[in-house]
Amino acid sequence: MKRTAIANWKGSGKEGSGKLLTESRVIKNKNYDYRSRFEDGTYTNPEELIAAAHAACFSMKLSFVLGAAGFIPKRIETKCTVTLEGGVITNSHLEVRAKVPKLKAKDFAQYAEEAKENCPISKSLATNITMDAQLVKSFRNTASS
Repeated sequence: MKRTAIANWKGSGKEGSGKLLTESRVIKNKNYDYRSRFEDGTYTNPEELIAAAHAACFSMKLSFVLGAAGFIPKRIETKCTVTLEGGVITNSHLEVRAKVPKLKAKDFAQYAEEAKENCPISKSLATNITMDAQLVKSFRNTASS
């Protein structure tokens, strides 16, 4: 399987801007620029996209790991924060909350670690990956359902 995305850039690194397009067209002509990457701009940036990919990949991998152990999660919510320092991604931090009936917290930590080590995005990142994983009884005050 192969997936494709296209980035078009015009102008200098600091004053220029670009547009992104993904094969699925979920991202279609979305802007990115220097300000959004290094300052307080409102467009997207590569690190935000890596964070989204890592959060999604990890959540799906955790679901597979749990399923293989006989557990079906009610919900997995993963927030990923990618840190860019000195032009290098130095860390990808996963904050994971999951509701999984009949699963013990100590076992959850083991499954989360397995997912972190083996999700394809984790394996592709040449950086430090940290994680805070918690088994919860319910989700409150979150924007997603």
